[in-house]
Amino acid sequence: MKKFFQEIKADIKFKSAGPGQKLAEDKAPKEKPSQPVHKPARQGPTDEAQMAAAAALARLQQQQPKSRGPTSQDSIRNQVKKELRAEGAITGSLEAPGPNVVSEPKEGPSHLAVSGVYFTCPLTGATLKKDQREACIREAILSHFSTDPVAASIMKIHTFNKDRERVKLGVETIAKYLDNIHLHPEEEKYRKIKLQNKVFQERINCLEGTCEFFEAIGFQKELLPVPDQDPQEFYVLSEEAQPQSLERHKQQLLNAEPVRALLARQRRLFRPSPLAAQFQLPGDFFSLTAEEIKREQRLRSEAVERLSVLRTKAMREKDEQRDLRKYTYTLLRVRFPDGCLLQGTFYARERVATLFSFVREVLQNDWQPFDLLASGGQKLSEEENLPFTECGLVPSALLTFSWDAAVLEDIKAAGAQSATSILKPDLLEALEQLV
Repeated sequence: MKKFFQEIKADIKFKSAGPGQKLAEDKAPKEKPSQPVHKPARQGPTDEAQMAAAAALARLQQQQPKSRGPTSQDSIRNQVKKELRAEGAITGSLEAPGPNVVSEPKEGPSHLAVSGVYFTCPLTGATLKKDQREACIREAILSHFSTDPVAASIMKIHTFNKDRERVKLGVETIAKYLDNIHLHPEEEKYRKIKLQNKVFQERINCLEGTCEFFEAIGFQKELLPVPDQDPQEFYVLSEEAQPQSLERHKQQLLNAEPVRALLARQRRLFRPSPLAAQFQLPGDFFSLTAEEIKREQRLRSEAVERLSVLRTKAMREKDEQRDLRKYTYTLLRVRFPDGCLLQGTFYARERVATLFSFVREVLQNDWQPFDLLASGGQKLSEEENLPFTECGLVPSALLTFSWDAAVLEDIKAAGAQSATSILKPDLLEALEQLV
């Protein structure tokens, strides 16, 4: 079509150039007629005509068939991606705070509700940062060999080996070796373990700490003759080892758990403050591990697909709960009737009962039943004991404390004197100003 219009334009220019001449014709001018005929000269296209032709050409070009574009599903996905980017859900930071959290201010760490997430080493009592936990626990376990090698080797087996299924299989195999010795104390063959045995190599020798365990409970390495083979290495139980002690060590091994740093509650008590519902949280509450980042990207890719179809209310609520689970920690405050505040750090997956116990520790009348109300009047149930993620208490929340109304009425009816303060007297001296 474009070529068609180009030909039209060329024809217009050609005709406007005047009448043509034959090549063999005499170029001398002919005599003019006696009565000249006045013919109107052919004019070129006006500016309006040229503009009209250009507009028509543009319309025709738009009507020409184009290559097949994206499907309707692709268009929907692209539109959803644009909306998510606009809301910061895809290209935004993975560490974006939740709806009830104020971002970290630029003024400095003095305005943070808590300086960070800290842990306590159960073996030494040392306070640790997040990235110090593994190294400190490893050092504490290794130093424990000088005082209790059996306990240290058991801790090493359960803590240093991350594959829990492999640890379970190895521990159960060791327990069978010890059971055979305990049940057949007179059988010499059960007091020897061939190190090159396939089961021993695949289930036990591959775990850190197992060699130390065998040596700690009385086994010694010896080269023993093997029929038709070269001497081979065995673990041989010494004569001094008692079957009863082996049974005790076996139970220790079976019942042990990995040594993990304990989350420090960082309990703090504040005077009444209008800033009680404002939370300035550090990056520790939002930072994700490499595995969590991959999971988050996968979930957000799924979100693009989900938003391209209709979602029921139940499906949306399930997605909201899953979004809350990306937080590892939560900072909770409890406001007492006198306005004082109790603050502590918890795992987001911990349950409501741990919060009740945390509050009960600071009460003067710790025997008296009480209620905790979340925002909107939601009453937490210690019996139902839901995780914080399912109660909407992540990554931070302010709760309200109140005594159980029925028990309080019984106390008043009995004429008993109520305590002058809800908190224990020694804790009143530790009240801080919330800033």
